[in-house]
Amino acid sequence: MIRATATARYIRTSAQKAKLVLDQIRGRDVNHALATLQFSRKLVAHDIEKVLRSAIANAQQKEGFSGDVDRLYVATCHADQGPSMKRIRPAPMGRAFRVVKRTAHLTVGVAERQVRVKAPAADEGAKKRSRRGRTARPAQAATTRAKKPAAKR
Repeated sequence: MIRATATARYIRTSAQKAKLVLDQIRGRDVNHALATLQFSRKLVAHDIEKVLRSAIANAQQKEGFSGDVDRLYVATCHADQGPSMKRIRPAPMGRAFRVVKRTAHLTVGVAERQVRVKAPAADEGAKKRSRRGRTARPAQAATTRAKKPAAKR
């Protein structure tokens, strides 16, 4: 099974905002994930799309890749917090407010889905025969509840 990852570091957004978009594409096929990112209204979706395309290209370069991009899916994706830039903003009466400009490290990993091979028809017939030979379970006796006595007034 082929696995590939791609990372974009120092992206000018907070990790919390990036995680909102990454949660939408986790576990989806890459084509569906790219369509989701393309129509997302979040600005960080553009950066995540670039990382996802890079991860797909990395998977295609791996030895043993089947060549079918449709079998790839987003296996892992996460956003880690990067270094924050601290800036000062002037405030009234000689004070100063601190502005924190956050960055994030985006990581997207793709993997190839396994091909499911259907079992031969001969095995299905054996399962049916084994079911016929079983005895039916006896019905469980229905339990009855005693009614509570009426409350006295």
